[in-house]
Amino acid sequence: MKVFDDRPCELGEGAIWHPERGQFFWFDILGRRLLSRDASGPLEWRLDRMSSAAGWVDRDRFLIADETGLLLFDLRDESLRPLVAIEADDTATRSNDGRADRQGGFWIGTMGKGGEPDRGAIYRYYRGELRRLIAPISIPNAICFSPDGTTAYFADTAISRVWTWRLDADGWPVGEPALFLDLTDAGLSPDGAVIDSAGAFCVACWGAGKVVRFSRRGERLDEMPVGGAHSSCPSYGGSDLRDVLVTTALQDIRQPDRFQGLTFITRASVPGLPEPRVLL
Repeated sequence: MKVFDDRPCELGEGAIWHPERGQFFWFDILGRRLLSRDASGPLEWRLDRMSSAAGWVDRDRFLIADETGLLLFDLRDESLRPLVAIEADDTATRSNDGRADRQGGFWIGTMGKGGEPDRGAIYRYYRGELRRLIAPISIPNAICFSPDGTTAYFADTAISRVWTWRLDADGWPVGEPALFLDLTDAGLSPDGAVIDSAGAFCVACWGAGKVVRFSRRGERLDEMPVGGAHSSCPSYGGSDLRDVLVTTALQDIRQPDRFQGLTFITRASVPGLPEPRVLL
């Protein structure tokens, strides 16, 4: 991997490719920033609160998750409009990993600001309706969806486990989650993840400095090394969806070298999938 952006992030997360703008965007949660790059160079938007994940609504607007809930952010004038509150009265929690599903809904996890056990939950917003899907959970991560939209994936980083969940035609979960991976013995902590065009589960592993690909059956396929140890979230983009951007974090690294917290990019052998539009 090579360095895509050399601005260190305290906690890089929420990487997303915007197909209409042809740009990667990502967050520095603890730094309260939304970051990007275009032909003119680095771009940065300062945010009032810790924000962690986004889905694209149209060319100029994102659905953004922060400490209070979901908001509409307009890149043109940097305006923020509250859409729906999520744990807004609980100052001890914040949003974490999130992603749009194939049906146009948006999933978002919450967690304790100090990573406290069982302080989090996972929610889904779809066409004006918000439902809490799972609680409690400690560090919700790896939210992503199968190519046909019939399966959701999610992880609890704190216990190194990943689950799948069957979805109905509107994207709502059916039945109970099923264990997909237990990475305890492998010593891997699953963070952000995406599904590629082959249906492989591609997960950034916190503390391991890599993105690991697993087949639909949970077989370990290959991996992409990342320059920062705390690899946190991958995103596929570019004109052929083979550019893989990966965020990293400085958080909890006592003696960071010059690569920790940077944002990296590499080329994948298998393309990714288009990032779905969020339907309001």
